[in-house]
Amino acid sequence: MDKELEHNFVALLEKHQNIVHKVCRLYTDGYDAHNDLFQEITIQLWKAYPKFRGDAKFSTWMYRVGLNTAITLYRKTKRKIHTQDFSEVEFKIKAEDYDDTEEQQLSILYKAVHQLNDIEKALVFLYLEDKNYREISQTMGISEVNARVKMNRVKTKLKTILNP
Repeated sequence: MDKELEHNFVALLEKHQNIVHKVCRLYTDGYDAHNDLFQEITIQLWKAYPKFRGDAKFSTWMYRVGLNTAITLYRKTKRKIHTQDFSEVEFKIKAEDYDDTEEQQLSILYKAVHQLNDIEKALVFLYLEDKNYREISQTMGISEVNARVKMNRVKTKLKTILNP
């Protein structure tokens, strides 16, 4: 590939890398798994970039490639070796005035989302990214009506998980 193509890809990846980090957080538990998935998504983006025609925004295309990569890997690696992450160790040092309410709420939400299937996770992720149903349907490759129906079902399922 030529240098200009490579330069454009790197610039776009740097600008939108938070999309990839968010996908990684949604589909992984722990630092190493996050980095591995980030690397794999980056590789898949790089491989697919020469075919990117610009029909959709780069960020929409990036969501699609990232989510498809994560879903594919998630399905292949259902069996995992569970390790303890350092952030979960009991002896954390916290400042007295630190309010971790929001952090705890996010943690509860992520635990609930981790119980969803891979497609449901992708829907929740795009919804939390403030994507409208048209953008969600384009990214997921489904109709707008189907996106709405699936999202309503996921919301009901999350309510059940959060409030048994």
